Amino acid sequence: MSEQALRLGTRRSKLAMAQSGQVADAVSKVTGRPVELVEITTYGDVSRESLAQIGGTGVFVTALREALVRGEVDFAVHSLKDLPTAQPDDLALAAVPVREDVRDVLVARDGLTFAELPDGARVGTGSPRRMAQLNAYARSHGMTIETVAIRGNVDTRIGYVRAGELDAVVLAAAGLNRIGRIDEVTDFLSVDNVLPAPGQGALAIECAADNADLVAALGELDDPFTRVAVTAERSLLAALEAGCSAPVGALADLLADGQIVKEMRLRGVVGTTDGSTLVQLSTTGPVPETHDQAMSLGRELAAEMLAKGAAGLMGERAL
Repeated sequence: MSEQALRLGTRRSKLAMAQSGQVADAVSKVTGRPVELVEITTYGDVSRESLAQIGGTGVFVTALREALVRGEVDFAVHSLKDLPTAQPDDLALAAVPVREDVRDVLVARDGLTFAELPDGARVGTGSPRRMAQLNAYARSHGMTIETVAIRGNVDTRIGYVRAGELDAVVLAAAGLNRIGRIDEVTDFLSVDNVLPAPGQGALAIECAADNADLVAALGELDDPFTRVAVTAERSLLAALEAGCSAPVGALADLLADGQIVKEMRLRGVVGTTDGSTLVQLSTTGPVPETHDQAMSLGRELAAEMLAKGAAGLMGERAL
C-alpha cells in the first residue's frame, strides 16, 4: 500500500472526534499509513428535535455513509448503537473493536447516587429505554422520580445539573471514558437494573464493501467476542422491529469458567417509558461461532418477548 493518507469520516462532536482519533491511531498501526479525520455534520447533530421525533435510527449515520459511497472518505467510525440494524450491501462492517464499559451512569448534584436522589428528583435523559428502566427501578424501591427528555452533547447535558436545572442526568459510561470525564460520575448503574442499548459501548468501523484490501486491514481491529455479542443484541432489536429510539435494552454477556468462555447470556427488556410495565427475559446458550448463530439467538429471545406482550409497549413498532 502507498503512504497516501486514509480518510476517516467522523461526526464533529467532541466524543466522536475522541473515539475516531483512537481508531485512527490503531488503523495507522495496522496499515502503516497516516490517517486524517474528515469532519462530517449529520442531521442528528443539527436537529434540535428529540431522536424519537426525527426518526432515531440512522440520524447520526446517513451523512457518513453517503460520504463513503461517494468516495469522499475511505472509512467511517460510528457508535454501534446508532447504526440501523440492516446493513447496506455496498458497505462492509469491517471491524467491531473491543467494547468499552457497557453501563449507563449517573451524574448527579452533590455526588448523589441513584438511591440517594430525593423524592421527585428530575433526571434528564434523551432515551426512552433509560426512562422506562429508571422509572421501573425507582418504583421498585419506593422512589418517585421525574424523567426529563433532553438532547445535546455531554457538556450540555452535565451543564443542566451544574446549573441546578436537573438533579441528575444519565449518560453512557463509554462516552465519558473516551473523553476523559469518567471522574464526574456519581453512580454506575448496574446492568441488572438498567440494561444498555443494543451495541452500547461498541464502535463500528465501516468501509466500502468492494475495497477488499481495506476491509481486510480494518478487520485486524475486530474483536470476535464483541462482534457476536452485539450481533445477538442487534438481532433482537431488529426482530422486535424497533428503531434505536425505541425503549429496548439488550446485553449479551460472555460467561466464563476461569479463563475459558463457555456460554453467552442474552438479556432483553422492553418497557413503557413510565416504567409501569416491563417485559424482561433472558436466554443462555453456547457462544455463537457464526454470524447466523448470533442472529438466531437474538431472534429467538425477541419471539419470546413478543409472545409476552412486548409489541404493545413500543411506540414505533412497524407492522
